[in-house]
Amino acid sequence: MTKKATPSRLREAILETAGDMRRLGLMDEATHEKITLRQLGKDVAPEPAPITGEEIRSLREKARLSQAVFARYLNLTVGYVSQLERGAKRPSGPALVLLDLIRRKGMEAIL
Repeated sequence: MTKKATPSRLREAILETAGDMRRLGLMDEATHEKITLRQLGKDVAPEPAPITGEEIRSLREKARLSQAVFARYLNLTVGYVSQLERGAKRPSGPALVLLDLIRRKGMEAIL
């Protein structure tokens, strides 16, 4: 028989305190965001913001990479990168997560 995982009172108290500290300015946003999914639970997994084809092209050009090299870094095909940049397809799953990471932290984050 498996026990259903329920949030512990201690974990809830810690998360509430961290949230209060963030709102009061006692904890910066970067520190607050380091709370892991294990602590937060699967129901509150952050979802990356959608990214447009123009943004993808801009990220690639800013990094001064060809589509082939950009695709290689992301472990994607050149054709898929081309479709993303044209807006024929929208990134999802791991591709969206990597593109969001590059948008927020720069290409250096995955190099």
